[in-house]
Amino acid sequence: MLNREIVLAGYSGHGIVVAEAALQSNLNVKYYTDKKEITKNPFNLLYLGFEEDLDFNSLNKNYGFILGIGDNIIRRNTADWLISKGLDLINVIHPSASISREVQFGSGNFISRNVAVNPLVEIGDICILNTGCIIEHECFIGNGVHIAPGAVLAGNVKIGNNTFIGANSVIKQGIVIGANVVVGAGSVIVKDIEDNKIVFGNPGREV
Repeated sequence: MLNREIVLAGYSGHGIVVAEAALQSNLNVKYYTDKKEITKNPFNLLYLGFEEDLDFNSLNKNYGFILGIGDNIIRRNTADWLISKGLDLINVIHPSASISREVQFGSGNFISRNVAVNPLVEIGDICILNTGCIIEHECFIGNGVHIAPGAVLAGNVKIGNNTFIGANSVIKQGIVIGANVVVGAGSVIVKDIEDNKIVFGNPGREV
């Protein structure tokens, strides 16, 4: 819908980054929701309240929602709640991002400044591809994944749902990383990682 009014869910540090990217992409971001009204409001968005409060009465089905929440668990819970109310989650792609036309992705994603995504990549829902990360050809990224700034996924990497890849990490080509994994910042991953692991270092080792 042309010029559809957009609500930002979560207006903290990461939310400010998402809001700026959305506005630079000509999305009509007008409102925000959060647990309380914030003091720093650089884009002069109007506060609607907290969407999960019982007395919240601003659920307009004509709104689109974008997610300004960096934490994987909280972002996923918020997304699930909004979807349960029949509300639409909108993708935000920074104008400087370089995204191949041969990329498939779901809804509610944020692709930040200077991200590069090459052909035949599949990205699920409610993911974050943060500043300057590189996703090489034929990678698969599940739902609710956060790829932190500067991380590099070589070709044919597979990332399971709700996994966090830390800043400036490098994932070798063909590696499979399971669901609910945390890869620490600056790690070099050269072996597959099972579900529910915490790994860091060069080479990456399980905690």
